[in-house]
Amino acid sequence: MTINDFLDRGVAVYPDRVAIVDEPLQPAPPLPDITFGELGDMRRQIGVAMDELGLEMGARVAMVSHNAGRLLTMFYGVSGNGRVFVPINFRLSREEVAYIVEHCGAEALLIDPELIGDLGDIPCKYVWTIGEESDAVWYGKEGTPQAWEPDEDATASINYTSGTTARPKGVEQTHRARWTNAVTFGWHVGVNDRDVYLHTLPMFHCDGWGMLYTVMGMGVKSVVLRKVDGHEILKRVEEHGVTLMCAAPAVCVAALDAAQDWEGEIPGKGTCRVVVAGAPPPSKVIERIESELGWEFIQIYGLTETAPLLTINRAPQEWDDLEPAERATRLSRAGVPSIGITMDTAPDGELLARGNHILKSYWANPEASDEALAGGWFHTGDGGVVGDDGYITITDRKKDVIISGGENVSSIEVEDTIFSHPEITEVAVIGVPDDNWGETVKALVVLRPDAAATAADLTGQDPAKVERALIDHCRARIAHYKCPTTVELRDELPRTATGKLQKFKLREPYWRGRSRQVN
Repeated sequence: MTINDFLDRGVAVYPDRVAIVDEPLQPAPPLPDITFGELGDMRRQIGVAMDELGLEMGARVAMVSHNAGRLLTMFYGVSGNGRVFVPINFRLSREEVAYIVEHCGAEALLIDPELIGDLGDIPCKYVWTIGEESDAVWYGKEGTPQAWEPDEDATASINYTSGTTARPKGVEQTHRARWTNAVTFGWHVGVNDRDVYLHTLPMFHCDGWGMLYTVMGMGVKSVVLRKVDGHEILKRVEEHGVTLMCAAPAVCVAALDAAQDWEGEIPGKGTCRVVVAGAPPPSKVIERIESELGWEFIQIYGLTETAPLLTINRAPQEWDDLEPAERATRLSRAGVPSIGITMDTAPDGELLARGNHILKSYWANPEASDEALAGGWFHTGDGGVVGDDGYITITDRKKDVIISGGENVSSIEVEDTIFSHPEITEVAVIGVPDDNWGETVKALVVLRPDAAATAADLTGQDPAKVERALIDHCRARIAHYKCPTTVELRDELPRTATGKLQKFKLREPYWRGRSRQVN
């Protein structure tokens, strides 16, 4: 079981069918439409290129890019030729990207033209700007690459996740794990060769949740979307006949907003289905997706460590006669375990999982690996309950993680960043509900009693100035999506007798009246 199985089938069955439609609005010259046959040959070319560069089997190749046709080719070209692909979140700061490149030991680094100014000096053996410069190295090669003996237990890719620590952890996923996730995902959402897939989901997210493998095996056209824009999403659905996409809740909200001034019938009505994860959107949003857009809503739950599919919630036939509001309420749950996944709860309510696509390990982090896989179960860090009908609802997060717009934010990392400001004596970062982003980052801070004027200017402890100064302080140091959207001054933060911060007390006023402590 290797990821080559998917492209091999696409090449064998649909050689002349278009496999990739590249994003037309990008700084690099867009690639022309690529057929499955041509994509198969590009995999060969990339293999030859790695041989010429002296990249041995198992070498890591990193790429920081928005969604792009070139990024999609590299998943198959790198991993399909026995090396390890490391797609990096393009929203991360320079320091974070540099750490990942160094930590995984990448020998080659490809960087989006929009990011080369900030990231181009990151130390790496080979560095290229994506576009004409990288094309000259990676494509157009003659000859045959050195043979890779297929190994389903070999690492296919490493995805870095914020987790609960200040430093990202590299999730190793094997070819077998990617294979089983892609196949079961395809079964559950009914992928077939009449589908057209829109890449609204960033491909760096868990290898596009594995869907980029699924669709290749079924001859599905992939339409690349570089940046999320509601009107562009509707436009691509109409232009290409899109029938399937994966997205965070904020993407659905963007499409709903765009539909308000869309002229004519909403494209995809009755034919398009959207698979959502990251955080369950409010049931009212789910109801609007199905009633206003006419798209089928499918909920899944998982983590980068689980490739990601753990549970799925797709309305069964038995729900066909339900009122829209009741159907939406049922769809707001995480769902039931997918094929091949077993789930349980620990005594403290934490969800545990076993299955064929749980992470192999965290790269070069045996302690974190042992903790996550203790007792033969993967510990999700999420609290949940299992209903009488077997459906799982996520109720809380045991880990100190905020999920905002589908992105993991480590509270500890943000706290460390804020605490590096010389005028801060205490800080607590929490997630609070937000209608657009699911959750947003809020910082509660205590200033030094003698807080004086600094470069960030906290003079006079004016709340508005403090908020702006601390947000700017964070934006200069970490990815912008991790930064607080609000900052609140406190005289003190509640702690236990042993000095432990009591975050549940800080969170309680913002989550009061809600049945779940996640949004």
